[in-house]
Amino acid sequence: MSMQVGGSGANEVKADINVTPLVDVMLVLLIIVMLVAPLVQQGVSLTLPIAANTSDHPETSDDTTVQITSDGRYWVNGQQVAETELRERIDEALESKKQKIVLIKADQEADYGDVMHAMDELRAAGVEDMALITDVRRTAGGGE
Repeated sequence: MSMQVGGSGANEVKADINVTPLVDVMLVLLIIVMLVAPLVQQGVSLTLPIAANTSDHPETSDDTTVQITSDGRYWVNGQQVAETELRERIDEALESKKQKIVLIKADQEADYGDVMHAMDELRAAGVEDMALITDVRRTAGGGE
């Protein structure tokens, strides 16, 4: 009876798993997610109307926003919503918030009736504080 003490035999199987390709793939996926994440939060592209007498309100991710496009589509917090589901989605968005403040961003080409419909749905959902978001009119001298 002989026993092999060292060396590698021809029948020996390598049991190590090479994780280097897995780490490479995970790093690439992480970079892709980091690049795409800020783009997803922007929601829909609107051309806001311009106003001269406005006050600054820093927009945070905690704000509830209703966006209205020029073709009459509604978006709540960056997600498209059917007109019939607008009140329900607003209720869902506001249920965990202490302050029921909603920012309304309507495209400058949006129909006035669509904006009023959104405001009516907000009031029906119990929202008393609404703000219309506009772009700031800049003077020729570069100031506001």
